[in-house]
Amino acid sequence: MSTIPAQEIKRRGITAVDEILDDGPVHVVRSNRAQYVVMSENDYQELMDDLAEARLAASTSDLTDGRVRRGSAKKLIKQLTSEG
Repeated sequence: MSTIPAQEIKRRGITAVDEILDDGPVHVVRSNRAQYVVMSENDYQELMDDLAEARLAASTSDLTDGRVRRGSAKKLIKQLTSEG
């Protein structure tokens, strides 16, 4: 992943990031530490799609493995208060 100092962006503007963004996400370094990540909209959308798919897969797994309780909120509250 490429890096760029925040001062460089202040000096040159977003053009400084555009020049290296083609190589993938860019770490913006501030006070000698990576503070931000800049990525293209396309990369961001892919990341969000991958995250949504992973969450759906985890939820499906929880459901098929019986780790999800079905019922009303009232029933669940009653169960929780009677167990305590």
